[in-house]
Parts: sequence; C-alpha cells; structure tokens
Amino acid sequence: MNRLIIIAGFICILFPEGCRHGTVSRKEGPLPAVPGNNSEAKRFSLQKTDSCRILKIFDPWQGAEGIMQVYYLVKQDQELPRSIDSLSVIHVPVRRIICMSTTYLAMMKALGKEEAIVGVSGANFVYDDNILKKIGDGTIVDVGYEAGINNELIINTAPDLVMAYGVGSESAGYVSKIKELGIRVMFNADYLEENALAKAEWIKVFGALFCMENLADSIYGSLSRSYYSMKSYISSHIKVKPHVLLGMPFRDTWFISPGNSFAARFIEDAGGDYLWKDTFSSSSIPLSLENVYFKAIEADYWLNTGALTKKDEIASLDPRLLELKCYQTGNIYNNNKRMSPGGGNDYWESGTINPHVILKDIASILHPGLFGDYEPVYYRKIK
Repeated sequence: MNRLIIIAGFICILFPEGCRHGTVSRKEGPLPAVPGNNSEAKRFSLQKTDSCRILKIFDPWQGAEGIMQVYYLVKQDQELPRSIDSLSVIHVPVRRIICMSTTYLAMMKALGKEEAIVGVSGANFVYDDNILKKIGDGTIVDVGYEAGINNELIINTAPDLVMAYGVGSESAGYVSKIKELGIRVMFNADYLEENALAKAEWIKVFGALFCMENLADSIYGSLSRSYYSMKSYISSHIKVKPHVLLGMPFRDTWFISPGNSFAARFIEDAGGDYLWKDTFSSSSIPLSLENVYFKAIEADYWLNTGALTKKDEIASLDPRLLELKCYQTGNIYNNNKRMSPGGGNDYWESGTINPHVILKDIASILHPGLFGDYEPVYYRKIK
C-alpha cells in the first residue's frame, strides 16, 4: 500500500447526548452496529441534527479497541451551537485539505473537489496526472511523511483539515506537535474495513465534509450495484473455485492476509478459494515461509506479489517457491499495472472507488474467458 501517515486527532472528554466533542473509550467488544444509511462500512457513522452533522469514527487505527472519535460538522455560515466544544468542530464545506493517503485523492476527485487539495504526504506515491502537475507547479505541496513531516509547511499551507491515516496509537511522538499547530485533524479508518465496498463507502464522509452528501450517496450506490451485479454474474457462471495464494515473503516471514480482510473478500467474490479463508485477525498474520510453502504447493494462482516485477526474481527469495504449481504454470499476477514514474500505484488510488473493476479483474484472471477478451485494468501478468 502506498505510504500513509498518522497525524493525531483530539484528546477530549465525552459529554452526554447532543453536539459535544471527544475521543472516547467505549465498552470493548465487537464494533457497534452503524446507525444511518451505511450498507457496508462499520468504522464510521453519520448522524444529522438540526445544528450539525455528527461524525463518529470507531477504532481508527490498527490495534485500537474501544476507541470512538467524535467530530461535529458545522456549516461555515452557521452560528456555533453552545453545546459544542469548538475544538471538535470542523467547518463545512471544507475548503483546504491535506491528504495523508492517496485513497482520499480519488474520493475527492470523484466528488469534483480536487481544488480543495492543498497538500499530500509523499508526492512520489501519487498516480493521478493532474494532481502530479499541481504538485509540480507548487499548487499542492508535499508535507512529507513519518519522521519527515514538515510542520512549518503544514502551518504555511493553512489547511482547514488534515485527513490522517492511523496505523498506531495517537500517542506517537510527533502527534503533540501537530496538535499544537491548532489545525484540525481527522483519522480515516477506511483501510481497516473488511471489504472493498465498505472502504469505498467512506466517500460519504467526504460528501459530508464538502456538503455533497447526495452526490456521494449516488456515487456509492452506483458502484455498489455494479459490484453486486458483477458478483452475481460470476457466481452463476463458474463451476470450480481455483486455490489462490496472496502476497510475498519479507525475509523469512510471510504476512498473510486473514480470511476477514478485504483482499480475501475479493478472492471469494471473484470465485476463488483463498488458502487462508478460515483465519480471522485484525491485522496480517505472520507465518514462516516454510509453513506457507507447504500449504501453497498446489495453489492455482498467485496474486498481489508486492514489489515483484519479473518471475525470475522469485528464485532469489527462496528456491522452493519455484516448485509451487502456480509458478510452474505461470499463473502469477500483480496489482501494479498502473504505476506513476515515482512509484504511485493506482490500485490504491482510483481502485479504492472502483471495487467493481478490481473484482472483474480478479475474476477474469481466475476464470479465463469469463468476460471474453477483457483486459484487466489494475492487474498484469508477471513474466
């Protein structure tokens, strides 16, 4: 996945019912049922009131348990309700935003709000040509990432909001510095959703931020219908489900996507039999390369092979991998067909709001001829 950064949100106290603010602890256990019109997403909820929109984000970073962040979206020209703490308010429509993940760029582009993007984290990870041009002419700045985040540049950019990506506790060292800037920060937990449709549904959050709820709902509704139509077509036109291996080893460890991950859901919906479909975890599962080898020896297809560019490179990882059935048959495919010169992968950018296209890509690989001479958009064969 393209490089993503955490920037902290607010450390607050939850007040009783009504428009107040907070990062709060909730009783541990399964994520609560999401109220409202969400069809798939479980990590956020949006609630309308007479004075504001209440946005709740649940467990917004990997390993978080019992955390709920609450934001209040108040229109720019509307008087601030007395019951709201100003520290938790985001004035909408947002006019200037720094995006710490390329996922957000695609959603904003779908809403026609590219002009609101004033900063990104890691320009090399961007794929979109128009955004790259704006980065080149200085219209959009690169604020850096990880330890290299440029706080001064963030201040000078004067964003209304920094949309951040949480991969750990908000107690990270540089978090306090960001909070001291007095800039609104929101954690986006789309990557923690368990299927691609749920991840795509986060476009509704951007719809609320830009006061474009109807358009966001329409976009999501269209892609959701396309996805389920494609899934139905696949299931009614296949007879066998080939065994599928995902990922690549890192040194001697293979970090397996669990059976409840969005990658595993893609395989299932595309008519594949994922080798680790029966596992369940909130994060990748580390396994020894040897354990993966024995389970994957008869895998029919090998997908999502990371930085792999040529089939010959597999031998340098471990000679035993050359014995895998999928290697012998040449059924190795990677999701890096659309890459920018700097290394931006459009699978993680526009692919976020095109889950129906990715589903068709994978199904066309696992079931040759299912869509005639269809050419995958995001996938390519490793030769």
